[in-house]
Amino acid sequence: MTRWKELSGANERTAEMEPIGVVDIGSNSVRLVVYEGAVRAPTPVFNEKILCGLGRSVATTGSLGTEAVERALAALSRFRVISHILSVKNIRVIATAAVRDADNGGDFIERGERAIGAKIEVLSGETEARLAAQGIMMGFIDADGVAGDLGGGSLELIDLAQDHLNDAATLPLGGLRLIDTTGNKIERATEIIDGALASLPWLRNGAGRTFYAVGGTWRALAKMQMDRVGYPLRVMQGYRLTTREALDLCEQFRKSKKPFDLPGITGVARARREVLPFGALVLERLLRQMEPRQVVFSVFGIREGLIYGLLPAYERARDPLISFCEDYAALRARSVEHAYELCAWTDMLFSDPSLEETADERRLRHAACLLSDVGWRAHPDYRGEQSVNTIAHAGLGGVDHQGRIFLALSVFHRHETSEDTGALLSERLRSLVSKRVQRRAKILGAAIRAAHMLSIGMAGVIDQTPLSYENGALVLTLPPAYAALDGERLRRRFGALAELVGKRAEVRISG
Repeated sequence: MTRWKELSGANERTAEMEPIGVVDIGSNSVRLVVYEGAVRAPTPVFNEKILCGLGRSVATTGSLGTEAVERALAALSRFRVISHILSVKNIRVIATAAVRDADNGGDFIERGERAIGAKIEVLSGETEARLAAQGIMMGFIDADGVAGDLGGGSLELIDLAQDHLNDAATLPLGGLRLIDTTGNKIERATEIIDGALASLPWLRNGAGRTFYAVGGTWRALAKMQMDRVGYPLRVMQGYRLTTREALDLCEQFRKSKKPFDLPGITGVARARREVLPFGALVLERLLRQMEPRQVVFSVFGIREGLIYGLLPAYERARDPLISFCEDYAALRARSVEHAYELCAWTDMLFSDPSLEETADERRLRHAACLLSDVGWRAHPDYRGEQSVNTIAHAGLGGVDHQGRIFLALSVFHRHETSEDTGALLSERLRSLVSKRVQRRAKILGAAIRAAHMLSIGMAGVIDQTPLSYENGALVLTLPPAYAALDGERLRRRFGALAELVGKRAEVRISG
């Protein structure tokens, strides 16, 4: 983290953002998402989907069903009015497999464009795969593996390694299409799925890497798993399963005589349940063919990939986590400049060899500093509890669940000194991370707590009160102008910090 003053333009950047809307006409649902702006970490301000089932009968009849078309057109008309209310001048409308493959797709496009008041772009399978990959690039750093986006009509697959897109394909394996093709007989689907996957020998390049699962059906499977194991985070982005865990989950559908009675399924929308067995079977056969190391679920897909494609190169190069935290601090913290100063102040603390950190740990520490004051408006007795809930479930990208928990616990300890105090969620989160992560979160929280005794959350103070290590002591040096800030409460907090890093506490007045 450098150039703190330059970064303080986050407030202005956020205020200048113009909303952008994306309408996704899929084979199962029609959805409108309105984002604050086309930025590296886009925040949705409105998100609504309507399950229309456009692709329900395309495989057998070749056409979009009349009832499905009318539902979709009604959704588009509603979305046009919503976009007007939200002052969305820039709206992109895309249509995928069902409209692309249907005989009457052209007629639907004409009527749909009148309903939404905008041009509808019908994506090719190749473009769908590329946008799905760009969605993964929007939500993850240095993504490496195969991304799969399962919709109602098709499955898009693409190999990506960091910013490079490699082999890609689209297959007719969407949930609704398989229901239509097999007459809703799942036992007939295995041969169809295996035959389609066998046409892609490059899938074996995914062995030992990550499979990024995109699409509402696969997210519903992951939600079932979360419910079954009592997973404390209700966040899908970055949720991961080992390949064995994912296969076990999928096999339950194949082996169950009553798949709609499986544990956790009550948390899945009824309209989504019918495609779950087929989505689970596609995932199972895909994992057996590819043999990846793990499955990581993503809420970032073709819509976010579309936004990513609109970004200039310098915006794409930004860290999505830091970008989000900068904007969030600009909106919620008392002083975003103070948050930047905390990053530099804690750099001095973590310079001791005993606190050596990886590049990713340093990045997470900076992100926690940026988020450290977002709960200041809450009642003092509940700042820790509210902060841990807000940060643990925030719309963060570029971070896994371990990192997300570190951020939440760090800010929790910035407000709460005892692990026995505060939110039940914080106790459950600690059980998911290592002792190292817990210790780092406690140290960082204590450091931010001590810093606020000096700065009162305002910029321009702690950059004049450096930390250093000397002869087994953690030294805090105050300039004469701030000598009166020294006192019992400061020494108590600073002493607690020094104890956590195994040092004596020493406060000095310079000059």
